[in-house]
Amino acid sequence: MDNFLFRALIAAAGLWLAEVWLDGIGFDSVTWLLASAIVLGVINGFVRPLLMILTLPFTIVTLGFFILILNGAMLALAAWLLSGFHVADFWSAFWGALIVSLVSGIGSWIFGPKGGIEVKVIRRD
Repeated sequence: MDNFLFRALIAAAGLWLAEVWLDGIGFDSVTWLLASAIVLGVINGFVRPLLMILTLPFTIVTLGFFILILNGAMLALAAWLLSGFHVADFWSAFWGALIVSLVSGIGSWIFGPKGGIEVKVIRRD
């Protein structure tokens, strides 16, 4: 559960950056921002894998570009479910999802896949 909450905080940072950088994304309060990150995590955990399988032919034909469309759709779905999270149009959702993905990727790179700072020890005998 701690890992999920840590990843939700990273997603919240990405959503906040998307709100700052894009005109079409907004939140009514910080509470809605955090709730949106949690709902987005749940959607990405349950709905997105199913849609990835169903849309696999489109993903193959578009050489993976369709995954960006799917990420934007997941962000729009989260906004549709929450009244305090606003996405103006598809392109706002598309660019917002791209920003959230980049921030999450950087967060995973820094903190590791388990959510903690990893230290590698290399022993030379």
